[in-house]
Amino acid sequence: MTKFIVVTEKFKVQFLEEAADFLDTLDIKARAKIIYNIRKDQVTSDKDLFKKLTEDLWEFRTLFNKTHYRLFAFWDKSEKTNTIVIATHGLIKKTDKTPHADLDKALRLMKIYFEQKN
Repeated sequence: MTKFIVVTEKFKVQFLEEAADFLDTLDIKARAKIIYNIRKDQVTSDKDLFKKLTEDLWEFRTLFNKTHYRLFAFWDKSEKTNTIVIATHGLIKKTDKTPHADLDKALRLMKIYFEQKN
């Protein structure tokens, strides 16, 4: 008898243009690892892969070939049935601290997203 396991996504992910452009600049293996980690976090809860930065901002985290990749994101829970995580932009992290300019950029893109949506 065959057993099936049903895996349910906890959220959908949408990439803003800057996030997609960032991914396009990466080599195919790094990009594949980032996408793999995002898909993995859609069905599990791994704080090493998807970390809360501020009240509104999160980051998808990937370590690949000794390089730390980050995609900034926020939640859109405005629709009751579909929860979406919006990835704003990405960077290759070179220090332990998250640059304030990137947090500000993510907040600015979040504000624009919700203004255009409404």
